[in-house]
Amino acid sequence: MADQKYAWLPANLQPDDANPDWMNKADNAWQLIAATLVGLQSVPGLVILYGSIVKKKWAVNSAFMALYAFAAVLVCWVGWGYHLSFGNSFLPFLGKIDDALDQHDLLKPAFLGKFPSATMVFFQFVFAAITLILIAGALLGRMNFIAWMLFVPLWLTFSYTVGAYSIWCPTGWLSTMGLIDYSGGYVIHLSSGVAGFTAAYWVGPRATRDRERFPPNNILLMLAGAGILWMGWTGFNGGDPYVASIDASLAVLNTHICAATSLLSWLLLDILFFEKPSVIGATQGMITGLVCITPAAGVVHGWAAIIMGVMSGCIPWFTMMVLHKKIWLLKQVDDTMAVFHTHAVAGSLGGILTGFFANPKLCRLFYLVPNWEHYIGLAYGIHNGNAKAGFKQMGIQLLGIVFIVKLNVVVTSLICLLIRLVVPLRMSEEELLGGDDAVHGEEAYALWGDGEKFEKSVLNSVYGAEDPKNRNEGV
Repeated sequence: MADQKYAWLPANLQPDDANPDWMNKADNAWQLIAATLVGLQSVPGLVILYGSIVKKKWAVNSAFMALYAFAAVLVCWVGWGYHLSFGNSFLPFLGKIDDALDQHDLLKPAFLGKFPSATMVFFQFVFAAITLILIAGALLGRMNFIAWMLFVPLWLTFSYTVGAYSIWCPTGWLSTMGLIDYSGGYVIHLSSGVAGFTAAYWVGPRATRDRERFPPNNILLMLAGAGILWMGWTGFNGGDPYVASIDASLAVLNTHICAATSLLSWLLLDILFFEKPSVIGATQGMITGLVCITPAAGVVHGWAAIIMGVMSGCIPWFTMMVLHKKIWLLKQVDDTMAVFHTHAVAGSLGGILTGFFANPKLCRLFYLVPNWEHYIGLAYGIHNGNAKAGFKQMGIQLLGIVFIVKLNVVVTSLICLLIRLVVPLRMSEEELLGGDDAVHGEEAYALWGDGEKFEKSVLNSVYGAEDPKNRNEGV
């Protein structure tokens, strides 16, 4: 009877042993903490950042796009997304859906054997979720919310899983070639930047008045969201060795060095060319630094992280402030949060610099492989008399960029065209004019006379708000 009672347990897990021998408690604890930090980057980090950096009339809609994506991705991820991204090989760029995610699967060791698969599923989910939320940044202020509800599961299924399997799964084709993407410079940032830009092309621009003037409704709250995003990157890059290792410590320190250097570089450029220290500009510089170091975080030395920070503060600044005004295609697409520059440009830059600065000894700590022909940056290849391996690594890094760009342009376009057959991609003119109240029947701030407008909302009857006639008069 006892054997039947516990028949659902994996063979190597005893009913009285919640901590099996194969599990490392420290690694499991750190992985769960890292996953939670990454989750906080989205909820509440980007929810707050999006809701405060946009015009007041779009605060609710922008924050809600992020919140919805977080929830929708989780349901799709445990249903099929995780296995497509990390399951047994089905194609060189895609896994196959095996058993359902039940106790048999979730309580077994993850592929590194230091913590349960349940931890791995959760950790990888928060990365998938933030990718969709970053795409939303390019679409704020005009995408039909129903269309966004359809876009999230479709893009996760047909684009994100392909990139994740190809680059991160040990049997993925770019992974076996030796592409270095420590924590998502390709899978997350380049993907979201290209997909966001492509989707913004198909959805169309914001209303003319919004494009001409789009002031943040609360810069202090924007900084609070940005701060959560920055600190959450400790888990973003520190969790990817999948062990509480010395490499994780190095990745965390490099992450913050690069972000700080990039912020200061962007700030100095703003002062030199615009004569004003912009807090919004500094926030953009912080983000580009975090994005740039992501593919390299644990495989470069601190001095390289500083150089990457200077470049990530200058090159995306140049593309955003100078090239954006000169290149026809960039001028045609309304990318609300400049996701193309902060994520696609910075992510590509990070991938290329990783191919140049990657230290082979640090790569061995991360990838746990003895093969010196793989994972050697060009700078070290030339220094060690093995320039051929260094150039090969650079070629693989560039190939990864080409693959991710093509994948996301094609798949995102097809998804947008498919959705357009069902519902409009873009809000109606009435909704574009009315903003949150027209789309959701809610507003972000009920201050002074604005509160009267909220009291008339149709949602009052749904959620049982009291009759305004019964309220006491006053402020």
